[in-house]
Amino acid sequence: MIAKDLISNAVLPLKASDTGLVAMHWFDEFKVSHLPVVGDSQLLGLISEDDIFAADSFEEPIWNYQLQLQNVSILHTRHFYEALKLFADFKLTTLPVVDEKGLYLGLITLADMVEKMAATAAVNNPGGILVLELNANDFSMVAISKIIEDNDAKILSFYVTSPADSTRLELTMKLNRIDIQPVIQSFIRYDYTIKASFFESDYFDNLRERYDLLMTYLNV
Repeated sequence: MIAKDLISNAVLPLKASDTGLVAMHWFDEFKVSHLPVVGDSQLLGLISEDDIFAADSFEEPIWNYQLQLQNVSILHTRHFYEALKLFADFKLTTLPVVDEKGLYLGLITLADMVEKMAATAAVNNPGGILVLELNANDFSMVAISKIIEDNDAKILSFYVTSPADSTRLELTMKLNRIDIQPVIQSFIRYDYTIKASFFESDYFDNLRERYDLLMTYLNV
């Protein structure tokens, strides 16, 4: 999935001639804290609510404001993960998407990113969660997949995290089985460390509830 696949038409960009008052109205209307500023189809920058509040007057046109985040954008061919990193690094609520010439193509919203992340993590699919802890040198997705498939299960999604200055990895997997106890027992037989496990009844409903609450908050 690349940036152009995530473009939303729900939020419009500002023009350089729009006033700070217009920007504040749009921040409230679209429920975001950042808006792109576009002139002649060119992305001029990304302005935030803080930029507007820092100004002496809301009546000034946008071109009189300093665009604190003017270099933040993503090329339309870049991967979903790069967009996710920019959202996290700059604490964004929207991310402009541009072509190779810097022409504005649209934007990605934080709400859209959350939905895509949920889809990527198979949040809507029933199943159990299993977290393994292992040494980096022992990590073999082939071996792990075989253990899971030998128990008539499949991996719906997974991600790997590693604490700083550590050779240990945590592998979190969403499986397509609600009862993952046979999978757990197989991993134990192969001397894997089970750091955590969650079954449908005590994890999925809670995760879905948290996701729904977050989406409600983002659309308030």
